[in-house]
Amino acid sequence: MRLSRIIMALTVGLAVVAVPTAAGAAQPQPTPSATTDPTQPPPYAPQPPALTVNRPTIYLGETVVLTGTGFGPNETVDHTVTVTPLAAPAGGAAPARRSDGSTVAMAPVAYQASAPLNFTAFTDAQGRFTKTYKPSVTGLLTFTATGRESGRTASTELRVLPKKQPLPVTGDSLGTPMKLGGGLVGAGAVMLLLTLAWRRRQRFGGAAH
Repeated sequence: MRLSRIIMALTVGLAVVAVPTAAGAAQPQPTPSATTDPTQPPPYAPQPPALTVNRPTIYLGETVVLTGTGFGPNETVDHTVTVTPLAAPAGGAAPARRSDGSTVAMAPVAYQASAPLNFTAFTDAQGRFTKTYKPSVTGLLTFTATGRESGRTASTELRVLPKKQPLPVTGDSLGTPMKLGGGLVGAGAVMLLLTLAWRRRQRFGGAAH
């Protein structure tokens, strides 16, 4: 009888000790992925797409570099180019000037070569690409890039000015230099005649004495 009581007491004691252990084991334990490690960088957040040119204004015949960022990794990016004529000389472009001081706006020239208005570029694993482009027309060029898989789009502008060329020499521009040169020649002829007359007087005057 006493032995059975001892066994029962031990059984009850073991059951009481096992209950907190089982309750602790039932609680969810944090996984390594759920913990925050301050030494690790935050999760990657894709940046918005952007398209830029290395030079906002160029002269016809020069080349620019287009740079795209924030597109999908390893995807094809389609580009379209729209051209708006320049209504007036842009900053840095001096207008043609007549001899009377008046100016004439330089009109944009027509296409001089075949530059594509639609082309593609390919991004790297970070969604970045670079592309060179040589415009064949003057005006305000707008580039629009659209990722074929991601659908992300961005645009930028480029101002293309006519080539720097010396202004043609016209009759008006030659008038002033020719008049000035004629006056100098006339003055020189008068001085020559006066010198000859003075020498002649000196010669005959000396002979009379």
